Amino acid sequence: MKLQNTFLLIALLLIFSCKDNKEERLIENAKDAKKKETIFNIINKGWNFNSNPINPASQGLVAMWPEWRGFLMELNSKPKSTIGAFQKKARELSKKVAELNNNIPIAYNNPEVKSRIAVLISKINSLNLYINLDEIPDQKVVALVSEINIQLISLQSQLDEIVRKSTIPKEEGESDLIKMLDPSRAIPTR
Repeated sequence: MKLQNTFLLIALLLIFSCKDNKEERLIENAKDAKKKETIFNIINKGWNFNSNPINPASQGLVAMWPEWRGFLMELNSKPKSTIGAFQKKARELSKKVAELNNNIPIAYNNPEVKSRIAVLISKINSLNLYINLDEIPDQKVVALVSEINIQLISLQSQLDEIVRKSTIPKEEGESDLIKMLDPSRAIPTR
């Protein structure tokens, strides 16, 4: 008799403890859902890229540099549904920004432009990293979006600077002087 009562007591304890666990899990799931919804709303509000070319040089590149055009189009489309959509968009942006190093037009293929592209790649990869964490730091993601916008403006300003410098006429004899200063033309000493 005592053995049956003991088993009955243990069974009742297990049943009630399982109900408590289920209720606790439901409460935790509700809290997680609320937290994810809050994070989604913050990221959705802060996910505003300045993807419009700001100067004629950038606008001209849209026509002749397909990687630049694809990158700007990817920046322009904003995910709408879930955090997963933002994560997928961040992965796509990482792929598109990495392609910018391919086929840079000859006039813009210089260290200044390449360094700005490298910084842009770094910022977008950071965005991809942060948005794919289990605990998404929403304020950091929003801050990275604004930093990416700053880097985009910097890159576009550099492109414009290159165009402006190319329109400045050279003085008579300047090209000869530049050739003379070129160390690759120097006579090798042995």
